[in-house]
Amino acid sequence: MSNQKIKEGLTMLPALRSRFNMPSFMDDFFGRDASLDSLFNERTGVNIPAVNLAENNNEYRIEVAAPGLDKKDFNINLDNDVLTISSEKEDKKEDKDDNFMRCEFNYSRFSRSFTLPESANAEKIKATHKDGILYVHIPKKEEAKQKPPKQIDIS
Repeated sequence: MSNQKIKEGLTMLPALRSRFNMPSFMDDFFGRDASLDSLFNERTGVNIPAVNLAENNNEYRIEVAAPGLDKKDFNINLDNDVLTISSEKEDKKEDKDDNFMRCEFNYSRFSRSFTLPESANAEKIKATHKDGILYVHIPKKEEAKQKPPKQIDIS
């Protein structure tokens, strides 16, 4: 059995995964970069938005907490099953008076990338923005969705 088939099977069997202490498919899907984020933040002072990851029977969901950013500030790209969420924003404020001039500017930028599993339907990805949170909905392909139990009659 191929590694991909095993990973697909792990997605469908969360109870089995926890029973045998197997790595989470979500780790394989989204990566394990939390420690890299904190290391990067401490050394550079750059804030990378927090990301929540969720999976249910119908979709994967990415939630990016980015207060102060509007939907126009985000870019979402898909290239070879790698979904990249990025943002660049520049704020410039200038005050002029007869005796002084004050100019302040702020520049923020971030980028996060996620490798999509084969079970993701990349053609139907949608994104919404509300109250400082970007929501990215990644539907699963029909064949990847868990089917309800079926009773088999004995003849």
